[in-house]
Amino acid sequence: MLIAGSDDGIYRLRGVHESDDPDVQKVLDSGRVRRVRAFEEIDGVFAATGTGLYHSSDGTDWTNLGVPHEKVYAVGASPDGERLYAGTRPAHIYVARTDSGPLEELGWRDLDGFQELPSRDEWRLPRHENVAQVRDVHVLPTSPDRVVAGVEVGGVHVSTDGGDTWTERTEGVHDDIHELHVVGPGELVAATGYGLFYTADTGRSWTRLDQGFDQRYFRAVVAVDGVLYAAGALANSSTWEDDDTDPMLFASHDAETVEPIDHPRPDEMVTGMTAANGHLFAATHRGTVLVRRSDEWVVSGSVPVPGDVTGRYNPLVWMDD
Repeated sequence: MLIAGSDDGIYRLRGVHESDDPDVQKVLDSGRVRRVRAFEEIDGVFAATGTGLYHSSDGTDWTNLGVPHEKVYAVGASPDGERLYAGTRPAHIYVARTDSGPLEELGWRDLDGFQELPSRDEWRLPRHENVAQVRDVHVLPTSPDRVVAGVEVGGVHVSTDGGDTWTERTEGVHDDIHELHVVGPGELVAATGYGLFYTADTGRSWTRLDQGFDQRYFRAVVAVDGVLYAAGALANSSTWEDDDTDPMLFASHDAETVEPIDHPRPDEMVTGMTAANGHLFAATHRGTVLVRRSDEWVVSGSVPVPGDVTGRYNPLVWMDD
């Protein structure tokens, strides 16, 4: 089943593989959802939301995990599943050991080294009330102590000791990070407010992929079978209901350039993507769910999007029944 985040909580979709009219049920009332993720060594799925970090082992019942800051924007885990990370607004990263007791009783520790980065006092933007948020946290599968964080607005930062100390990897990438995606060892893609960027050396150097296109505002990115998919628009989400917003879905086969690809809702901005069981799933800012089947995109239902389009995300993750 597909787990989808929206403006008012989490929705569960059953039948998206086989049907254009899947069963859609709201399973969590949490306010706006920023990220949903699953980790191989931890049962269930996680949702980072405006009212906390939630976990569900079955996609139906959810438990708030008590992160010290209520507004959670990102969640990550070590490859062995023994460390769970939460990124928040204001921009903090917390870590908890999952092997010390039930998830409902996690003891969260603020990573002080993250607050000591030289650029920390500059992480702000007037339209964000001069407050930054951690948009993504990843632990690299082949380097279990290497943690990568993306900050809106604040850039990309890397730790090689599990999060105790950090190094800035901001040169060459725009600092308005919306999503980070791990492609392979050292390979990351950053969807930012001004371009799509790729690194093969964990952020020591970056290449911009979207040269030649006006759609510079990127919100979602995923890699499937060696192909990168990313969604871009002319401007930020406050413009997406305008007639001339011109969103596009792009693909990159060489991590050097991108090309636009067609799908059934060309006037809708893709705001969340995930891949599972040979399928690529996408959700748009209007709640449309798209599925790529046999190299063809089809519409497979929708989820409600009852809030203000500004700042909207529609993250997706697959969970086996």
